[in-house]
Amino acid sequence: MNGAMSEQRMSGVFFQKVQSSIGTGTTARKTEKYVYFFVQERDADTLELQTLAPDNTLFGERKTISRDELLEGYLPEPQKSLEFARHLASQQQEVQKAVARGDKFYKRGQTYSAEYEYGKALELEEENVRANFGIGLCYIARGEKDKARLVFERLVELEAAFSDEHKHLFNEFGISLRKAGMHAEALSYYARAVALAPRDENLHHNMARAAFEMGQADLAAQHLADCLKLNPEHPEARQFVEYLKRKQQAWG
Repeated sequence: MNGAMSEQRMSGVFFQKVQSSIGTGTTARKTEKYVYFFVQERDADTLELQTLAPDNTLFGERKTISRDELLEGYLPEPQKSLEFARHLASQQQEVQKAVARGDKFYKRGQTYSAEYEYGKALELEEENVRANFGIGLCYIARGEKDKARLVFERLVELEAAFSDEHKHLFNEFGISLRKAGMHAEALSYYARAVALAPRDENLHHNMARAAFEMGQADLAAQHLADCLKLNPEHPEARQFVEYLKRKQQAWG
């Protein structure tokens, strides 16, 4: 954590002095208190701010401000930045333990126990990618499609969900959506992924499968062509193209 100003991305605890009046008339007096915020720079000149409670928990709505607004209205608090960094590190350990327990239960087919552990992780870190994937997979495994759709809607908003770090989870979730008959969700899911990583041939292949199962053969053929343009030797894509050709001949 670093509350200091620099050209690098900043994060840390900042504060504002807030004045208020107590009493009325001759007994009125002014008081001053500090209100603390955790600030994190998201991209160039865009920062996210959220109120920090005395116990180092975040609460209230997240607010977006500019770097200039931060400079004009807030002051850094290095000591609290260090305290909050320690708090986050401890919290992250608890999140990782809960996710690991969830993974263990999920692999055993104990989806209710897994859901409970993933839920504990999400209480501490609502955007934790592994926990979101895990709880979504539990819902799909139990056929709870409405709950799975809610998780799907969260995941497509999380850019980190489509990173290389989470690729195995990403693929498992997409395949599970498709196998569960949630074809529209699978198609949207892969469309989001392709938009973020257009040069990943496997994503184009997965998109082709989802599109075909939605009855969109033309879209499937387009993504197969994109896949083979990136990797002409992609075996599954080549087989899929031959299958589509045979289907066309049968229909023709």
